[in-house]
Amino acid sequence: MGFVWWRLPVGLPVLDPLGRFNVIFIGIWPLRFPGVLVGDGRLGGISGTISAYESLKLRGYDVVAIVIEDHGLINEIPLKSYLRSRVPVFVLPPIPQDPSNDLMEWFDESCNVFNSLKDIMLEAYLERMRRLNEMPRKAGDVFWWPFTQHKLVPPSAVTVIDSRYGENFSVYKVQNKEYITQQFDACASWWTQGPDATLQTELARDMGYAAARFGHVMFPENVYEPALECAELLLDGVGKGWATRVYFSDNGSTAIEIALKMAFRKFSSDHGILPELLKNNPTESCIELMVLALKGSYHGDTLGAMEAQAPSSFTGFLQQPWYTGRGLFLDPPTVFMHNGKWTVSLPEVFHSATLKPEDTTFRARDEIFLKSRDESNLAGLYSLYVSQQLSQYSTLSETNKQIGALIMEPIIQGAGGMHMVDPLFQRMLVNECRHCRIPVIFDEVFTGFWRLGVESAAELLGCVPDMACFAKLMTGGIIPLAATMATDAIFDSFTGDSKLKALLHGHSYSAHAMGCTAAAKSIKWFKDPYTNLNITSEKSQKMLLRELWDAELVQQISSHPSVSRVVTLGTLFALELQADESDAGYASLYARSLVQMLREDGIYTRPLGNVIYVMCGPCTSPKMCTLQLLKLYTKLEEFTLVKTKMNIN
Repeated sequence: MGFVWWRLPVGLPVLDPLGRFNVIFIGIWPLRFPGVLVGDGRLGGISGTISAYESLKLRGYDVVAIVIEDHGLINEIPLKSYLRSRVPVFVLPPIPQDPSNDLMEWFDESCNVFNSLKDIMLEAYLERMRRLNEMPRKAGDVFWWPFTQHKLVPPSAVTVIDSRYGENFSVYKVQNKEYITQQFDACASWWTQGPDATLQTELARDMGYAAARFGHVMFPENVYEPALECAELLLDGVGKGWATRVYFSDNGSTAIEIALKMAFRKFSSDHGILPELLKNNPTESCIELMVLALKGSYHGDTLGAMEAQAPSSFTGFLQQPWYTGRGLFLDPPTVFMHNGKWTVSLPEVFHSATLKPEDTTFRARDEIFLKSRDESNLAGLYSLYVSQQLSQYSTLSETNKQIGALIMEPIIQGAGGMHMVDPLFQRMLVNECRHCRIPVIFDEVFTGFWRLGVESAAELLGCVPDMACFAKLMTGGIIPLAATMATDAIFDSFTGDSKLKALLHGHSYSAHAMGCTAAAKSIKWFKDPYTNLNITSEKSQKMLLRELWDAELVQQISSHPSVSRVVTLGTLFALELQADESDAGYASLYARSLVQMLREDGIYTRPLGNVIYVMCGPCTSPKMCTLQLLKLYTKLEEFTLVKTKMNIN
């Protein structure tokens, strides 16, 4: 814990000729030391000092004081006026230019200034320490953390984050002495994070520009550059080849709500429900529309999104007393690695089927995504099963229920336990719904923007939706923003002469300029090989991330006796610990000691029950990923040894 002195004279900041921070500055950057800025008292020094001050603030530094040399221009007066009460400005007498001067007289004249600086620095340090030390207790007193049982989190278990630099937290700890240490953000702060340190600064600068230029402006019937550029990039990226419209909202869950409204309107229009409804009373409903979805899925916490999920820990009466589960929820086949082999795990409904070994076991993960699997026996089995399930709702029953939308997380179910769903099964789901004219929604809030190694998980699935929802990594994870993308056919089902036929849904901060600016920067940054060194191109010119997780190490972990399955794809590595049924599932505390070991070793992870995952960003180097896996394997060995001793005793 300490201070830094920044000397930033006019025209010579701590930047190299290419505009990058010099090596010394980069070395201390992650520590975010508070500092004293040595400004410039010469002609032109006012603007130079202000520019230096704002550059430091924009990069997340605390400046406790500014000091300038007196050159007779009284630069301190306009500086104090501009800075007001934000930071004190001190003036030192002119430094004698005579090399033979021993400066003793100058030091005597400067004594009061240096004493004041010392007092301010000490006061700032003590205040910072006081605040950091009281944070865990105060947090427990005033916060209501999401997805947290407060009774299980004593003050000693609270992580105090002083700052972030790229993929790492700077964490304040007290163990005999106070210190700041680095922790790799292995949960990507709930799957939102992607920027490296350079992009983090770029985003801060661009968002500052957007805030200064636009503040916030209303979106309906208006257009401004950040929103338009963001929409164009979305349509030319994750929506390329299928989407024509972008509907902005504030987060993933509300993007899902919007998609459900879109899908149900389209279904109602296509199946003759809408004309009859509009002719009579637009406030009445004549049938109950349901979704086709997968068990283990999770689409957010708002009421409509929860209705589109199968019964789970999140939807029970304890959490959501209004929940009814308005859907047909199918048990999906999943894919995972165990003992170095990729295997399809089939639900019980398929157990009686006669299948070839090559239908359910694979030598390499990429074989799972081959379109040639569409001709396999398993594909026919999947199609028949889905068709039979949908046939229950092919005509209006006595309960007036119909399947009005398919909604699914493509490839990976996140909150449900990091399960990889067999892409062949999801492809057959889409095919069967197309036959029944059921609109298809892809929930890409988690999977979109390179999380799974491609810009959109639809590329892995080999089919496209009618609507898709994006958030999290869309802005680089730095600020909330979501988008629901749709086809012209979906959009046309809302057009008409009456405003009542329009999509009456919106948010005060729809398409806010700061979020759209961050999204535009992140979308371009992640897919540019010059800024993201992980981007590669196949012979087909298809862009994807290079393999980030060491293959041998992944196989080794998958063969560990404490591991029941491993999933690795794109920026995600996940493992499920072998556990008795009573120690498995979302509420399990089985992994608690392993999580603590990892945090002490510099990996901040947050488990999903007995599932541990490590998540990097699209720009994270394979070397960094390998380091995290090596640490994980070492701690896994220690965890297993402790559990074995406990069982013996």
